[in-house]
Amino acid sequence: MAKKISSAEKRYRKSEERRLRNKSAKSAVRTSIKKFVLLTQEKKPGAEEALKEMIKKIDTAARKGIIKKNTAARKKSRMQLYFNAMKAAQ
Repeated sequence: MAKKISSAEKRYRKSEERRLRNKSAKSAVRTSIKKFVLLTQEKKPGAEEALKEMIKKIDTAARKGIIKKNTAARKKSRMQLYFNAMKAAQ
């Protein structure tokens, strides 16, 4: 008969908590990117605020190790280029 190992149970619980927390943070990043892109495509006001909010979420996720630092930098750079192109087109 297998013996229950409490440290393994705790490790499983903690990893599940981290997985859900990370999933939530990644989802928030993706949602903020979609919101920003939608506002810029429709040339609606509030795109600059959405950009700032998106950068904040990306930086937070990178700082916590949820996404890699280079990934965060790449996403921010591409969105900033997108924003600048939209502004130049106006």
